[in-house]
Amino acid sequence: MGPNYHRPAVAVPSAFMFEPAQAAATANTDWWTQFNDPMLDQLIREGLANNKNIKIAAANVEQASAVLTSTRSPLFPQLNYQAAAGRYRFSQNGTTTLPGNLSNPTNAYQVLAGASWELDLWGRIRRLTESAQANLFATEQARRGVILSLVGSVASDYLQLRGFDEQLVIAEQTLAAYGESQRSMKLKFKYGRVSELNVEQANSRYEAAAAQIPQIKTQIALLENALSILLGKNPGKIPRGKTIFELASPAIPAGVPSELLERRPDLLQSEQQLIAANALIGAAKAQFFPTISLTGATGYSSTDLNNLFKGPARVWNYGGGIAGPIFTGGQVYGQYKQSQAAHKAALIGYQLAIQSAFADVENALVSQQELSEQVAAQERLVTALKAYAQLSQYLFDGGRESYTTVLQAEEQLFPAELNWAAARAALYIGMVDIYKAMGGGWVDDAAKLTADVSANTTQGSVAKMLAAGK
Repeated sequence: MGPNYHRPAVAVPSAFMFEPAQAAATANTDWWTQFNDPMLDQLIREGLANNKNIKIAAANVEQASAVLTSTRSPLFPQLNYQAAAGRYRFSQNGTTTLPGNLSNPTNAYQVLAGASWELDLWGRIRRLTESAQANLFATEQARRGVILSLVGSVASDYLQLRGFDEQLVIAEQTLAAYGESQRSMKLKFKYGRVSELNVEQANSRYEAAAAQIPQIKTQIALLENALSILLGKNPGKIPRGKTIFELASPAIPAGVPSELLERRPDLLQSEQQLIAANALIGAAKAQFFPTISLTGATGYSSTDLNNLFKGPARVWNYGGGIAGPIFTGGQVYGQYKQSQAAHKAALIGYQLAIQSAFADVENALVSQQELSEQVAAQERLVTALKAYAQLSQYLFDGGRESYTTVLQAEEQLFPAELNWAAARAALYIGMVDIYKAMGGGWVDDAAKLTADVSANTTQGSVAKMLAAGK
């Protein structure tokens, strides 16, 4: 009963608008190793092994697998047994006449084995099984999505942490330089070479730089705590590797939009949810038709325990039954219409997920392109401001320029250096966003590093069924 699933047609562009010409086929590789920072590799391995969300997702897969086992069980004959023993006394003033050979009170012993089987003529159980299997696959894709998100989050937080580390170095070096200038201005004021205004200008510049350091340290502590949670441990210090200026830049992964339908876990999860909703239409439709069941039992029943397993104590029965709705007040019809509406919502959700995925990739690609230009421009700005600051200091020392010019140059240089470090971190984080948006086989490689690896019984069977396209 009900429609068979066919993947809906979606409008897929032929190529990404902002994909660079030098894109490489790296979507299925362990892209985080391209940063060439062993510490980042170690942190990602630690997160995959210990992250609590991954463990929760793995438990959800086990639960969905158990639901599938329970749902499809009525496809097979159900065997059961029962045994009972008791002593009874019947009323002698009642309307029921007891057999002459039956004492009152009397004992009763019974041992039975039974069987029942619902004939799934209309496919109700098979559609429910199909839906449960799709939900299992969707849960597995949700687990893969957690892995994708975890790797991306660990990499992004670590890169941002290294950006803040570089900002802290710049701020502390700048503060030290401003401190030397502050002491120099005080000495010059003491000997009448500069005014008190120049001393206060130096003091204000020093304190402005000092105020930046606590803010940066706070951001570092917050990121370390967030990373610790991702790594599955209590908040604490995070070990460091290479600086933000020593990291290598990964290649931009190549791909075409149609490949996202098979590479992104969220799209695969959304499609499996659509398959599950489609199957439930058939299950709901089958409720309009009768249910046919076969039952049987065999065993022994006796009032004498010594004669329980002898021939005369043998009992058995078998039969069949049929039951179907005539009038339910709209209950069955309402469930059928509900399943159709749920399918419509799942279909629209799947289409929306695809469009959002295309937008994620385009946004990540264009951001990366613009960030590359921003970093290059910021580097040129820092170089120019350093030259400006050095020249203004030289002219001031020679008495050919006012101290205000020196202040202007250095006050522009300090934030420019901070922005340069932040822009480089954003550039690397943008590369992480591209790999997250693209998806790919690297998610399965990362899954092998989890504590609940897909080779175990539940997830291994799911992976095999997914690979076989079942």
